[in-house]
Amino acid sequence: MLKKIIVGAVLVVIIILAFKFCEFKKGDDSTLDYNTNLIQQQIVNVGKLVVTEGHFSEVVTYKNQQKYMMDMLSFEKKALIIVNADVTVSYDLHQMKYDIDEANKTITILSIPKEEIKISPDIKFYDVEQSQMNPFTGDDYNKINKSVKANLAKKIEKSSLKSNAQNRLISELSKILILTNTMGWKLQYDGKVIENEKDFATKVKL
Repeated sequence: MLKKIIVGAVLVVIIILAFKFCEFKKGDDSTLDYNTNLIQQQIVNVGKLVVTEGHFSEVVTYKNQQKYMMDMLSFEKKALIIVNADVTVSYDLHQMKYDIDEANKTITILSIPKEEIKISPDIKFYDVEQSQMNPFTGDDYNKINKSVKANLAKKIEKSSLKSNAQNRLISELSKILILTNTMGWKLQYDGKVIENEKDFATKVKL
């Protein structure tokens, strides 16, 4: 009788273990499917306005001379001009175009927006000298403003402001690379696979 009880108990244990083993195997066969809507939402979250700010100052002397009577008579106007300008270099990543290929698990960046440079100068005039025959006019102020912005644009090109803005852009784009790497997808741009942040710096055309 005791022998039958022991055999029965052993059978019960074996059956329980068999069920547990089947459940364990079932867990091993589970898969995760990524929803492309979620991927797109993550890319949208990356897309934002990337802004780098800078400040420039300069001192300009403006002179203009009006001559009359075969240059025998002249009237001069001049002013000392101090310029303080706030400059922003921005990339609007909401305008970035991309394609999601679910079958090949590939995200392709089709285009990256060009940078937008905004110059906001504050121009102040000092030591203004003028005459009734040659006073300062709206044309003078427009000419000065245009010249100041052109000179500032040259300074921006020679400064590190644009390169700093590009570095921030690449850092932001790298978040998409992290997303694709995490999911086991590929990221492409201009027919090339982007494998690391360094690839962005060398392959992305800005």
